[in-house]
Amino acid sequence: MKSRTPVLIAVLIAAVGIAYYAGRKSVQPPAAREAGDAHSTEHAEHAGELTLTPEAQRRFDVQFATAEVRPLGQAIQATGSVQANGSRVAHIRAIARGRIDSVYVRLGDRVRAGQRLLVYDNAELGEAIGQYLSALADLQKATAETEVSKRALERAQSLVDLGAIARAEYQRREAEHKYALATVESRRAEAAKIEEKLHRFGMTDAEIGKLDPRAGLEYHREQSHSTLTAPFSGVITQFSAAPGETIGPETELMTIADLSTVWVLADLYEKDIHAVREGQRAEVFVPSYPGRVFAGVISYVSDVLDANTRTAKVRVEVPNPEDLLKLEMFATVRIPAPASRSAVAIPAAAVQNVDGATVAFVKTAADRFEKRTLKLGQRSGDWVEIIDGIKAGEVVVTEGSFLLKSEARKGDLGHHHEE
Repeated sequence: MKSRTPVLIAVLIAAVGIAYYAGRKSVQPPAAREAGDAHSTEHAEHAGELTLTPEAQRRFDVQFATAEVRPLGQAIQATGSVQANGSRVAHIRAIARGRIDSVYVRLGDRVRAGQRLLVYDNAELGEAIGQYLSALADLQKATAETEVSKRALERAQSLVDLGAIARAEYQRREAEHKYALATVESRRAEAAKIEEKLHRFGMTDAEIGKLDPRAGLEYHREQSHSTLTAPFSGVITQFSAAPGETIGPETELMTIADLSTVWVLADLYEKDIHAVREGQRAEVFVPSYPGRVFAGVISYVSDVLDANTRTAKVRVEVPNPEDLLKLEMFATVRIPAPASRSAVAIPAAAVQNVDGATVAFVKTAADRFEKRTLKLGQRSGDWVEIIDGIKAGEVVVTEGSFLLKSEARKGDLGHHHEE
């Protein structure tokens, strides 16, 4: 029995070893377990490297860019908000005292140029129409008197020629006719003055031409109503009007803003003013549309600084054809500054963070990639300066770098730094 013990122990040790070896052989690399086919990434023999076949690169649409020496400019950022274009905001008021009859729009409505907004009984227009009708009546009376004086003068001329009346009588009738003519001109001037007032109330020549002292009172009451229309297309951003309300020129009934172009007003720090000029391009970002860039142009830089914040207002005009930018939206303005120097740079999309380290994946062969730890410098637009880690001319992964980042984390690759 004692002689068999060493043999049994040896057999057990051999069995354990075989099982351990078989177990190791059956374990697939992490990337192979993840992808499950020949296109999967696998660990390279050297630390910090990954292998990805050209077929897999096409499958995952991996994109590349070349590190290059580029001019760099320090972008200036300022925060602000979206506001209406001040030159395209209309504050709608009545031009005279009156009472609202009908309202045809509401807050938030989009209106067209010339669209009817409301109708009100214009008390001052009614008074002016009454004055105009009175002036027309006086003019008609004076015209009739002129015709009478003209015929009297013509008869007097005939009688003077026959010697039937004295020349003094002729001269008197001549004076009366001249006075009648002057009265007609006076009445015509008065009517014209009131007619101009009616034009200022919005009445057209055709509407004024229909006014007649012989027309009924109901017709004239109808004519005394004024209609307010939209001066241009836009959105009603403020509204305060209801039928029956008494209004006047001091009452703002509604506000119409044309939002096809908006202003972004931002606060520019004093140290950055020297680099900003009217006419410069600017980029606007809003939280509502992450990643969306709204292009604009700087149209104004304030000459006055806020005493408390030491900032100056900068105005960026931004086209807004899709109405995506809403009033009072928080916005960030990015102003590209002139390039002051050149440096090696790569697209910002190539930069990844792996376990707290800033890295990029450099293509070293058709199917081989090396993870490089980077030291970054200044960012300029979509490119970022490389102080250390990548040389000009090396090819980096841009689109698809997240795939390599995932595989690097699975494999616990070591960091490789190229001097």
